[in-house]
Amino acid sequence: MNNNSRGLPLTRSHIEQIFPKLTPEQIGRMQERGHLRRVKLGEVLVEQGASNVPFFIVVSGEIEILRPSGSATETLITVHGSGEFTGEVNMLSGRRALFRARVTKPGNVIELDRQHMMALLQSDAEIGDILMRAFILRRVELVTAGVGDVVLIGSVNSARTFHIKEFLMRNGHPYNYIDLERDPEVQNLLDNFHIVASDIPVLICQGKLVLQNPNNQQITDCLGFNEQINQTAVRDLIIIGAGPSGLAAAVYGASEGLDVLVLETSLPGGQAGSSSRIENYLGFPTGISGQELTARAYNQAQKFGAEIFITKGRRLACDGKPYIVENESGAQIPTRTVIIATGAEYRRPRLTNLQRFEGMGVYYGATFLESQSCKGEEVIVIGGGNSAGQAAIFLADSAKRVHMLIRSAGLAETMSRYLIRRIEDNPKIVSHTHTEIMTLEGGIHLESVQWQNSITKEIEKHKIKNVFVMAGATPNTAWLDGCIALDSKGFIKTGSDLLPENLTAIGWPLARQPYSFETSLPGIFAVGDVRSGSIKRVASAVGEGSVAISFIHQVLQE
Repeated sequence: MNNNSRGLPLTRSHIEQIFPKLTPEQIGRMQERGHLRRVKLGEVLVEQGASNVPFFIVVSGEIEILRPSGSATETLITVHGSGEFTGEVNMLSGRRALFRARVTKPGNVIELDRQHMMALLQSDAEIGDILMRAFILRRVELVTAGVGDVVLIGSVNSARTFHIKEFLMRNGHPYNYIDLERDPEVQNLLDNFHIVASDIPVLICQGKLVLQNPNNQQITDCLGFNEQINQTAVRDLIIIGAGPSGLAAAVYGASEGLDVLVLETSLPGGQAGSSSRIENYLGFPTGISGQELTARAYNQAQKFGAEIFITKGRRLACDGKPYIVENESGAQIPTRTVIIATGAEYRRPRLTNLQRFEGMGVYYGATFLESQSCKGEEVIVIGGGNSAGQAAIFLADSAKRVHMLIRSAGLAETMSRYLIRRIEDNPKIVSHTHTEIMTLEGGIHLESVQWQNSITKEIEKHKIKNVFVMAGATPNTAWLDGCIALDSKGFIKTGSDLLPENLTAIGWPLARQPYSFETSLPGIFAVGDVRSGSIKRVASAVGEGSVAISFIHQVLQE
């Protein structure tokens, strides 16, 4: 089969990058790290769900990539011919194979195990660029087409359905979504797996394991995200949080030879990952979505060997060396140094029904996923910072009208000028200064809101079903439980901000003073939004994460 008869509906402009043909010289360099083997017709080289998946370059013959569905059905994804290669993003992470690879024409292939493939990726710039681009673009095509090893059956009337979709999307895992309210054929699928409507949402992994209303940890286990993670080895560095600052630290640390493990609770990218468009980040003059930017950093960190552990850091044991990071399952992971990059969350308004409507009309991010629920409708954006401005402009493309509720007298002190100009020039965006939401009302989904002007005391009620909260910042530091010094608002104090009494209280043991970004414990650093006094910008977060690595090297040499 040639490239014009692929199984997936491919983006034509990218097809030569998605399925590049290697030159004989490139194939020769790759063979030096692997071995040539003969393959037979019908031979299964990779089975769906397999771990430790090898990497194949087709010298002659053909390999088809298939998605098994049940015991007898297969969906063709693509066919690799001479000069092409197998694999996608899971080759970087070492996670389970999404698909089956089977020989359709006998011939010769070069086989590399993952370790040698990763070494090739890092050492040969030309081949590394080809592989990385192809792996990432293949995953993009899979996500866009909804082709993977997972089926999510959910409902627009289920907040948990929304949160599962968000978890899968932010982790870049392709899935097929079936909506109970809109798909007339869904009942047959429910009957096959003995599922009733009240079990929704349901996740079906590889056509076998059925999870009813799963939490994030169950999904992680089902998909095998953490199977390859060694939880007992002493790491050079554990980074807690995979936002821009944490991912920057992972990229620089791993590329400089450190053994790096990143712990992320559920949604890689942090607040930046939920940003619809970032236009003032250096090097992207036309802008880039937060999700795309952080997904690139995520893959980049894995390219250099950093491991990503989807788990919640529950406790930092700071009373001895090596330090111990305990996760939600109780595993205690030892490490020589730590970077805390847990960021901050948007402050939740004090509203009676807030939790009831989270995911059902109240959202803390404005991405494509959230925007689908409010096409042609009026929406509210709460906040006056850059994130709120970016969200308002993004939502105005599809919404009927965007109401910005701003507690202060205006945007000049909290928002970049280019965003203010766009908001002022957009007739679909209406700014309401000195205004806060008072009530949320509705049944299953949010149906109406009341807001009040704090100057005039006038209260208005509007039938608005979608509210985007992007105001304030609450640091994610409660889990530290007094282990390191915090400021009055709960942000982590670092470097010169640490007072003598802070160091005395903790018992600072060294003659030197803390390095920049170092906390009140030697070898534990804090970067990004979680740090006291940080500048709440993506670029500064990335800078802090990268600079902290230089101090990590010094600590490791002490």
